[in-house]
Amino acid sequence: MPTVVITGVGQRLGLCLAEHFLAKQYKVIGTYRTERESINNLQAKGALLYQVDFYDQQQTLAFIDAVISNNDAIDCLIHNASDWNDDNQVLDFASYHQIFSKMMTIHAEVPYQLNLAFKSLLTPKNGHQFTDIIHISDYVASKGSKKHVAYAASKAALENLTLSFAQRFSPKIKVNSIAPALLAFNEDDDASYKIKARNKSLMQTEGSFQEAINTIEWLLASRYVTGRTIHLDGGRHLK
Repeated sequence: MPTVVITGVGQRLGLCLAEHFLAKQYKVIGTYRTERESINNLQAKGALLYQVDFYDQQQTLAFIDAVISNNDAIDCLIHNASDWNDDNQVLDFASYHQIFSKMMTIHAEVPYQLNLAFKSLLTPKNGHQFTDIIHISDYVASKGSKKHVAYAASKAALENLTLSFAQRFSPKIKVNSIAPALLAFNEDDDASYKIKARNKSLMQTEGSFQEAINTIEWLLASRYVTGRTIHLDGGRHLK
């Protein structure tokens, strides 16, 4: 049974990914920070889930130890855990430091730690040729964001980690990023926001979580793609 580790499976893309791989008969190991009904549903389907606050280094280390102690191999590691802090407001210097530190921790430091810690588990076994690491980045990593400066910078750092780990772990472990723009709206997004957001891309629509899943499946099937960031932006870069 192949094994996938996915961080941040409580909602949105992470939840869809966990359900997708469970349906494919993968052993799904996931993390979540907040208790939700979706967590109980995933566990009922057989997912092995750990409640981890990645801002707490001890919890991060405990998760690493648990995965290493209870698994012989990992076929795919997907870094989906994320956070979103608006630094566009007038804040004191201590708050700026806190926001930047948090964004870099969740989007760069934790993937860096897990990639290195799980390298031996990711080394292909049983005749398999490749394993995969996939970083979930963001469209703003290459564009920047005037409202979310720290967030955008941390996602850019994640994409740079993709380049470095692809070199370090080649040729057995492929390392790639996916950088979506708009995949799906939140439940509380109003109609005017949806119109404005859709108009930012050439395709005039949201991409869907399935688009990201299809891209991940394509990367897993590839024998030749590594060190790349795949942009899912509906042509937004051309607007």
